[in-house]
Amino acid sequence: MTKTPDILMPAPMAPAVIAALDDRFVLHRLWEQPDSDAYLESHGPIIRGLAASTLAGAIDGALFDRLPALEIVANFGVGYDKIDAAEAAVRGIVVTNTPGVLDDEVADLAMGLLLATLRRLPQADRYVRDGLWPTGPFPLSPTLRGRRIGILGLGAIGKAVARRLTGFDVPIAYHGRSRQPDVDYDYHATPVALATACDVLIAIVPGGAATKRLVDAEVLAALGPSGVLINVSRGSVVDEGALVAALQTGAILGAGLDVFEDEPHVPEALRVMENVVLLPHVGSASQHTRAAMGKLVVDNLIAWFDDGRPITPVTTPG
Repeated sequence: MTKTPDILMPAPMAPAVIAALDDRFVLHRLWEQPDSDAYLESHGPIIRGLAASTLAGAIDGALFDRLPALEIVANFGVGYDKIDAAEAAVRGIVVTNTPGVLDDEVADLAMGLLLATLRRLPQADRYVRDGLWPTGPFPLSPTLRGRRIGILGLGAIGKAVARRLTGFDVPIAYHGRSRQPDVDYDYHATPVALATACDVLIAIVPGGAATKRLVDAEVLAALGPSGVLINVSRGSVVDEGALVAALQTGAILGAGLDVFEDEPHVPEALRVMENVVLLPHVGSASQHTRAAMGKLVVDNLIAWFDDGRPITPVTTPG
C-alpha cells in the first residue's frame, strides 16, 4: 500500500501512536530535525495532517501559514486550548480531540486527589517513611464528612466525578454556562455563588480565554477558611498568585492540584506548603487511557483521509 498523505508530528507521542501513523501515512517527526524552521520551510507545503499534543506548543495562525495544505489537526487530549480552533475553522481546517476515552480516568484521579488532600495521605506516607511514627501519632486530618461539594464545569468528566461522589453521601452543586435541565444537583449562576454554597470546589472546566483565572481571589474568599480547592482542569483556570495568598493566609484550608499555570514549573511557594497536594498533570496518565487516546488520534486521521468524516471533531471546515 502506498503511504499517503504527509502527517506532521511536532513533538513525540507514544511509540504505538508513532508506529500506527508511520504504517499508514508519511510521518514527519519534527522533533528529530536539527533545524525545525528549515524543515518546515521545505516540507510544510506538503503537510496535510497534524498530530498534536501539549508538548507541541501553540498551534495557531503562524503555524498554519507554514502548512498551506493542512486539512486536519488531531489533538492528543480532550482539552485543545493550545490550538486556535477559531482560526482553524476560518481556514477550513478540522480540529479533533479525544473525549470520552479519558473521562473515567480523570474522574478517578479527581476523587483520589480530593481524598488525598483532605485526609493528608501524602503527608501521612512521608511521616511513616521519615521514621516519625515512633515519636507519636500522625496529627488528625480534616474529613470529607459533612462537606458540600461544588463542581465547576459539569461536562462529561464533571458528571463522572458527581456519580462517584454520590457514593460518599455528600450534597453536590454545580456551576456551568447554563443550568442543565436533566440534572438534579443544585445550580448556581456564578462561580462565586457556587463557592459560597460549598466548602470543596472541584474545577473541571476547559482551558482558554473564557475560563482564564475563573477561580480568582473573590471565589477563593467565598470558599472560606474550611474550603478546599481541587483543580484537574487547566492551570490557567486558577489565579495561581491568589491561590498562594489564600493558602498562606488561611483564607482557604487546602488545595489539591494536578495542573499549573506554567507547567512543568511549579512555584516554590506551593512546593513548600504542607496544606497542598501536588501532582504532575497525571489526570489521564494511565497506560490504558493514554493508549486509548493515542488510538483515537490515529483513528481520527484515518477517518478524515479515508472518507472526510473524523470521529470526534471539535470544529468543521467553513
